[in-house]
Amino acid sequence: MKKFLFLAFLISLQAFSQQNKFSGTWGNQKCKDCKKEYIFRITIAQSNYKIFGTAEVTSEHKDLNSGILEVTGHVYPHGDKAQIKLKDKDGISSSAVLFVKDDVIQFTKNGGGDVVPKEMILNKLYE
Repeated sequence: MKKFLFLAFLISLQAFSQQNKFSGTWGNQKCKDCKKEYIFRITIAQSNYKIFGTAEVTSEHKDLNSGILEVTGHVYPHGDKAQIKLKDKDGISSSAVLFVKDDVIQFTKNGGGDVVPKEMILNKLYE
């Protein structure tokens, strides 16, 4: 009986650690009836407590375009908050905090260059 409970405990820990809430493609382009000058899209993959991916800001205004940004970061232990760093090809970087809840991410920029907007709500576009 003890072995069975121990095995069930290990399986539950493994299942908890594999909840990759941040994985997928997220963006602000599903916004209805709002005037946006830019579209922000981030594609990230979460592996346990690490995050890797790419992001891009596109706009009709050339000065708002960011090009492809490299995304790296880590997820906090409870799994609903992440700290990421976005870096462009010229080495300009900025950092941000992500909060996930019900297929929505709140993106809040902490500091760094003006390669991304300060804050926004991102909806899940693809798995």
